[in-house]
Amino acid sequence: MITLSVRSLPRSTTEENLTALFSEYGVVRSLKLAKDLFSGDCKGFAVIDMEGHEARAAMAALDGSDFNGGTIRVGPYREPKGRGGRRR
Repeated sequence: MITLSVRSLPRSTTEENLTALFSEYGVVRSLKLAKDLFSGDCKGFAVIDMEGHEARAAMAALDGSDFNGGTIRVGPYREPKGRGGRRR
């Protein structure tokens, strides 16, 4: 299982059309689309889980491609670095 990070998504993106796009390359195990709390619009990024070879195929084909009028970026997901730490 590989987790993909999808960035630069247009505000009009929905879970349904993003799933349809990635389903062309394999089974989408899970999809989390970041949405604005009040408007419900896409915030511009999503996290998708797919099987290894399917995820690599989707990454190779879709990174830098046009989607809903914008250019999307697809790459491996990296955990955000913590801002915390020990206080002194």
